[in-house]
Amino acid sequence: MASRNFNTNTASRQSMASSGGAVKARQLAQLQSQLAQLSANLADTENLLRMTSVQAEAMRGLGSWHAGL
Repeated sequence: MASRNFNTNTASRQSMASSGGAVKARQLAQLQSQLAQLSANLADTENLLRMTSVQAEAMRGLGSWHAGL
């Protein structure tokens, strides 16, 4: 009887370990997805910042042109 309980406990521990591994794998996949989204958002932000810089330079030029009138 004792060996039978031991086998049952070992099987349940292995089941918990494998389900824990599945949870960890799912969490890692979710983190990887979020990191990819963050990277894409950062690239968009950098692009918008460059465009804003160009527009600010153009506005400065327009201001100088207007002041010269």
